[in-house]
Amino acid sequence: METGRASRTALATAYARAYHQLSGEPRVFTDPLAARILGVTSDRIRELDTATLDRPGGNDPRKRVRRYFLGARARFAEEVVAAAVADGTTQVVILGAGLDTFGYRNPHPGLRVFEVDHPDTQEWKREMLAQAAIGIPESLTFVPVDFETDTLAARLADVGFDRDRSAVFVWLGVVMYLTRAAIEETLRFIVGQGQPVHVVLDYLSAGNTEEERAEVRARAERIAAMNEPWLSFFEPEEIENLLRAVGFDTVELRSLSELFDEYLGAPLPDLLVRNGRAPLLHAVRGPVGD
Repeated sequence: METGRASRTALATAYARAYHQLSGEPRVFTDPLAARILGVTSDRIRELDTATLDRPGGNDPRKRVRRYFLGARARFAEEVVAAAVADGTTQVVILGAGLDTFGYRNPHPGLRVFEVDHPDTQEWKREMLAQAAIGIPESLTFVPVDFETDTLAARLADVGFDRDRSAVFVWLGVVMYLTRAAIEETLRFIVGQGQPVHVVLDYLSAGNTEEERAEVRARAERIAAMNEPWLSFFEPEEIENLLRAVGFDTVELRSLSELFDEYLGAPLPDLLVRNGRAPLLHAVRGPVGD
C-alpha cells in the first residue's frame, strides 16, 4: 500500500463497482455513490490504464464475472445487515472498508457504522469524500487501525463500540491477504461479541481442476506484482470447519451462481461459471429471529 493512498486492489474494486452502475449490464447491486466517490464518468472508467490498475471495464468474461461478484457480495452483505437490524442489531463493523459507501447510504435509523481500515487509507478516503461533496453522517465512525502497532479490540473500544451488544461484521476482500493465524485471531475476536453476532466474508478457492488452478495462479501473480499478495486459500468444508471450531453455530455458504440466479432470475452464463471461484459466507453465533 502506498502511503496516504488506498491499496490498489481497493481502488480497483471501487472502479469495478462504479463501472457496474454505468455500463448498462444487468444490475445486481445499486450504489448511487459508487461513481460519485471516485469523481468518474463511464467514459473515464473505460479509459483506465490497464498497466496500473486491474481494469474493471469491457466485456472480458473474467472482468465481467468479477463485477458481478463484487456487486453480489455487497448486496448480500447489506441484506444480512438489514435482517440483523430488523432483529434489533444497532452496530455494524466494516473491516477493510476501502472505498465502500454503505455508511453514507445507511438506510437504518439508529444503526452505527464503524469503518475499520489503515490510517493512510482512511485519510485518502476522507479526501475523496470531501472532493465528491459526500457528507460523513453522525452514524458513521472511522476506526483507524495499523495492525503493526494497534489491535482491533483497542481501537474499537476507543470509539465507543459496545462489545456486549449484537453486531454484524462485514469482512469482504480481505481474508485472502491474511495469514491463517491472523484470520483465526480475527474470527475469535468476532465470535466473542455479544450475541447474536454475524460475520459476512468472502474467501478464495485455489481451484478444483488444473485449468482453474492455473487461472488462480495467474491472477495471484498479477496481484502480487502490486505488492499485495494473496496468502490464504480455502475450500468450503475447510473454512466451515474453521468457523465452527472457533464457535460459530450456523454457517451459510453462497456461490456466485446462486446469487446471480436469485438476484437476476437467471442462471450464471456458462462462460462465467468457471471464473466464479470466490465464495461468500455468512456465519452466526447465538439466537436470531425467525
